Amino acid sequence: MYLIGYDSGTSSIKATLMQIETGSVAASATEPQKEMPIISVKSGWAEQNPEDWWKHLRTATGKLLAQSGVDPADIKAIGITYQMHGLICIDKNKTVLRPSIIWCDSRAVPYGEKATQAIGAQKCLEVMLNHPGNFTAAKLAWVKDNEPNIFKKIHKIMLPGDYLAMKMTDRIVTTKSGLSEGILWDFPNEQLANEVMTAFGFDPDIIPEAEDTFAVHGQLTATAAGELGLKAGTPVSYRAGDQPNNAFSLGVLDPGDIAATAGTSGVVYGISDRPCYDEKSRVNTFVHVNNSDTQPRYGSLLCINGTGILNSWLKHHISGGMDYPEMNRSAQSISAGSDGLTIFPYGNGAERTLGNRLVGASVHGLDLNVHTKAHLLRAAQEGIVFAFQYGLDIMKGMGLDVNVVRAGKANMFQSNVFAEAFATVTDSVIRLYNTDGAQGAARGAGYGAGLYSDIQDSFVGLEAADEIVPVESNQSAYQDAYGRWLEKLRMYQQ
Repeated sequence: MYLIGYDSGTSSIKATLMQIETGSVAASATEPQKEMPIISVKSGWAEQNPEDWWKHLRTATGKLLAQSGVDPADIKAIGITYQMHGLICIDKNKTVLRPSIIWCDSRAVPYGEKATQAIGAQKCLEVMLNHPGNFTAAKLAWVKDNEPNIFKKIHKIMLPGDYLAMKMTDRIVTTKSGLSEGILWDFPNEQLANEVMTAFGFDPDIIPEAEDTFAVHGQLTATAAGELGLKAGTPVSYRAGDQPNNAFSLGVLDPGDIAATAGTSGVVYGISDRPCYDEKSRVNTFVHVNNSDTQPRYGSLLCINGTGILNSWLKHHISGGMDYPEMNRSAQSISAGSDGLTIFPYGNGAERTLGNRLVGASVHGLDLNVHTKAHLLRAAQEGIVFAFQYGLDIMKGMGLDVNVVRAGKANMFQSNVFAEAFATVTDSVIRLYNTDGAQGAARGAGYGAGLYSDIQDSFVGLEAADEIVPVESNQSAYQDAYGRWLEKLRMYQQ
């Protein structure tokens, strides 16, 4: 018997077919082959067409079935993970009214700030654990103010995973975790955040009903099954945002557990059993996937928008045709600290850890007599690590400890330079696993459909593939480099 997990990311849709009994991957497929485009009509804007996600999901599913030869009747559940904080607006006919405003879009920052003032900054933290910031609710406020003709047609709003689940099941539902990521959840009262709804002037009817993360949210309709080549009636039994799901895929469920990822964005996600917040809302807290009345679980998320996209920019515009392994080898030829070269990875929208400022990526200390392309490649990876450390210092101030970090052996954690710098700068042990978001979604689907009797059973076959420890000989060089990085950061904070 098998499970399917879908990971709907910014760049692509990945589908994975997993054996229930062993946790082994039977097949996987990614679509499209090139990164999905981001529509950016104005500086700071970022949109994608939800119909494109569904199109690529269909294609990936077809490839998955062709690779594996598995009988669709043997696929017992479907799970979905998705890029967080996006906004999809649909009318009563379930038609998408406008492109999705995705997570790295910055246009709604002033709307979030205005709502924070109306509600009161401290009240926002006490009720929602976050300021409305640039999240889904604030994006909807932008639509209300700037596209009133579209706003009045809205029947429901959804997150990207809600949209894909609707396409599969014809049901419009969300999750508590999803509402919290949109800053629409009242933590003390376990309900829709009336303060936010009132501040923005939203009718509560446009918010879908919330169900548990691990639950049967619906079954594949005959129409969806026909499009996907799957069996009608297959349960869709899990959905979660990409970062809570990444944590779940690594078995990060309990207080003290820490997960990290370094894909398009960079994230550290730590678990607590108590609601905690950063006074400036630079790190955000959401309902974790395994939260329950008897065992509260909250995930505090540090996000750096401009992580992998900086490495991608260097690949396409600076590397001279190198692939990522070649770039990593080139970076490794330079010593720790990049001979004084400093790079800030802030070129992909407003950065939460910098108070939702749009500061852009930048290079500092470039010496034309010393620095080479290899220096740029290394300094970029180190700059991303320094941005992580800056955010981790905020998380530690919230009471979260960082000793052992779990991450998938993917994206930038495949780089020895990045992984070693991360371990050394943060003074933590990094355990790397051969897993990813699509596998996590498949495991979640199995538990949500009752195919695993216990949540721990869903991690069958998950074992650490590598362990990275701090490199003592590089600590001094990194301390000096991080000091220079912090000194330059003060320019953005004045």
